[in-house]
Amino acid sequence: MDPDTHADPLLAAIAARSRSALATGALQPLPTTTTELTADGLDFVIRVLGPQARPHRAFQPTPPGFNPFLPHDPELLVTDLSPTHLGLLNKFPVVDLHLLMVTRAFAPQEGLLTPADLHAMSRCLSAFEGLAFYNAGQAAGASQRHRHLQYVPLTPAAGGRGAPLEPVLTVALQDDAVVQSHRLPFAHALVRLGAIDTAALEVAQHRLTTALAMPPTTPHNLLATRRWMLLVPRRQEKWEGFGVNAMGFAGALLVRDADALARLRRDGPLAVLRGVGLPRQPLLPDR
Repeated sequence: MDPDTHADPLLAAIAARSRSALATGALQPLPTTTTELTADGLDFVIRVLGPQARPHRAFQPTPPGFNPFLPHDPELLVTDLSPTHLGLLNKFPVVDLHLLMVTRAFAPQEGLLTPADLHAMSRCLSAFEGLAFYNAGQAAGASQRHRHLQYVPLTPAAGGRGAPLEPVLTVALQDDAVVQSHRLPFAHALVRLGAIDTAALEVAQHRLTTALAMPPTTPHNLLATRRWMLLVPRRQEKWEGFGVNAMGFAGALLVRDADALARLRRDGPLAVLRGVGLPRQPLLPDR
C-alpha cells in the first residue's frame, strides 16, 4: 500500500516530501541490504551498508561547529510540528519515511526530554502508528549536538519493521507497573502507555527515570510507541566496533559490511546491547 493512500495527512506529507527531496538530491538514503536474524530466541532486523556507502556524504568530515539544522534545508521540511519543533526528513536515512522532530532554537542533545519535546512526540504518535526515539548524548548514539527526536513508521503501508523486539516488550508489560523484561540482559525500564498526550508521556518518562534512579544527565535512549515507553541508560556508544543508537533496543541494528554481519551472527545482538548498556539492576518503586 502506498503511504499516500493512508488516511493520515502527516504520513502522506512525509511521503510527498521524500519524493521531491529524492528528485533534487536533498534526500540521500544510505544504501543497505536487510536481513533478519534470530538469536537467543529473539528476532532482529539487521541492515548492512553496501560497498557504495563508503564514499557517501553521510560519512564525510563536516566543518567544526557545523549544524545541519541551523539553518535547516527547506527541501527537507515536512511540517511545523509545534511552536518549538519542526518536522524534517532525515537527510541520510536507512529507513523510509524517517522524520526528525527538531527544535527550532538550539538545545543540547543531552538530558531528559522537555514537555515541548514530548508535545512534538505526542503529535507524531497521534498521527500514525510509529516508533519514536531519542538518543540522549554521544554515548547513546547521538550524531548531532542539536536536539532532535526521531520517528519511523510501523504501518503496513510503510513496510514498518522498525521494532522487531516489540512482542518481547509487550509480553513484559504488567498493567500500570514499571517493569523489566527478563529476556533483555541490560538495565532498562518499561511502562504501558494508557494515553499518548503530552502529560501522559511526561509522567511515563518521570516514572521510568525514578524506577532506574537515573540522574537526568545520564546518557540514555528513550523509545515509545502508542502502547509503551522504554528507557535504557547507556555506558558507551560502541561495543567491539558495533555502534548502537535507540533503534538497536527496538531490535534494529546497522552494521558496516558483511564481515561485521558475520561477527554479529557469532556474538549475537544481545551481547552488543549488553556491551553498550549498563548491568541490570532491581527497579525502585516509582510511586
